[in-house]
Amino acid sequence: MRFLLRPGWLALIAAVLAFVVACYTFLAPWQFGREAQRQAQQQAIEAADAVPPVPLAQLSPPGTGVEQALEWRRVEVTGEYLPDAQGLVRLRVVDGHPAVEVLTPFRTVEGRLLVVDRGTVETTSGAVTPDIPAPPAGEVTLTARLRVDQTDPEGRVLDEAGFPQLYVVDSGLLGAATGLALEPGYLQLAADQPGVLGAIPVAPSSGGAPFTNLSYALQWITFGLIALLALGYFIRLELLQRRGGRPDRTALRRALAGDDVHSR
Repeated sequence: MRFLLRPGWLALIAAVLAFVVACYTFLAPWQFGREAQRQAQQQAIEAADAVPPVPLAQLSPPGTGVEQALEWRRVEVTGEYLPDAQGLVRLRVVDGHPAVEVLTPFRTVEGRLLVVDRGTVETTSGAVTPDIPAPPAGEVTLTARLRVDQTDPEGRVLDEAGFPQLYVVDSGLLGAATGLALEPGYLQLAADQPGVLGAIPVAPSSGGAPFTNLSYALQWITFGLIALLALGYFIRLELLQRRGGRPDRTALRRALAGDDVHSR
């Protein structure tokens, strides 16, 4: 197997093996993990929809924030919006158009300070801050879903167009930018609630494209197997050519084109 000492073959074998390792140790497991997360989220949404909304304090006492186990549950709160401390989340996309997500603090009648995600507003580009409709003034009652804060490892907050602008929905970052003691987590409004803008859709409990991540995972497994089989085929072809003397360049070109070398 002297051909294995050729730099070209060594590089090819190393590249194929690296691709196969990536398929089986990262790409396929990553998609399996995403599929498990999707199914868990779907089950949590279905479980939340099976029970009626309850007062926020019944699930989340003051100061405790939103726990992961409570995400997607529906709650009711009464209080008033605080539009002067409003923030935006940049670089959102709605139906292929750039948008921002609007976060408005909310003070409950008990004095709790919460973040309400009012939904999205489309903009002409990611660099332009659109006009943000004001929420209703005075006391309102909201029904919303509990959501856990998202995470920006860099903790970025910009101050543009009069709004703190974030890259994720994070009550901690918004609270630090506005000076409000906002509780962890946030409330996501549905389409029929006071102050809602472009309501953020909840993942459907049925329909859509089920098992998409599972199919991607199986594809990566298949790609890895194909790469190994192809490598073995070309190694065998090289050995056969060497045993027969001078390498058959025509046969190699036919093999690369997908023709059956031995049928000619």
